[in-house]
Amino acid sequence: MAESLLGGAPRDTPPTIEIRRSARRRQTVAAYRDGDKIIILMPARTPKAEEERLVAEMVGRVTRREAKLSQAGPRGSDSALVARARQLSSDYLQGLPRPSSVRWVTNMNRRWGSCTTTDGTIRLSHRLQSMPSWVIDYVLVHELSHLLQPGHGPEFWAWVDRYPRTERARGYLEGVATAAQLPGVVPGESGSSELSDCDSPD
Repeated sequence: MAESLLGGAPRDTPPTIEIRRSARRRQTVAAYRDGDKIIILMPARTPKAEEERLVAEMVGRVTRREAKLSQAGPRGSDSALVARARQLSSDYLQGLPRPSSVRWVTNMNRRWGSCTTTDGTIRLSHRLQSMPSWVIDYVLVHELSHLLQPGHGPEFWAWVDRYPRTERARGYLEGVATAAQLPGVVPGESGSSELSDCDSPD
């Protein structure tokens, strides 16, 4: 169920707030920006009396996170993504994957990330920018691992699982995708097609 509470599209005016209630979500509340909207995911049984407080709290979290990204400058830039990807490659993947470029894109609404193994390029959806840094790190590790193993077989997941927050991040993204009713998502399945698209040679 989606409810639009506030109007306004530009970032310097109050954003549109969309609440999505889910019976599958038990206790946790999450929020992320999707274009000019802030999507708030909450359990279906959340009392109306709690809703206003939770909405204000989650909108505050998203906007504070965005403000930090803006103030940090390179933290939210493509060059920062390249630097972070290289650091994650060194920390968890023995420095083996060396992407030629890593960048944010705004035309990726069905997936969180994608890579092209032939030229070593990685692209991340702008929807991730308002999410926790450990979720962004996970998507980067996922895409970096595709530079080592194009498919979603056991060897691929062995690389990905070196990142210590893999399960937590996957759960977070699956929750967001399920609540948003994004296509191509099968909750609980490893290697959900929602996460990434990897172009590799035949």
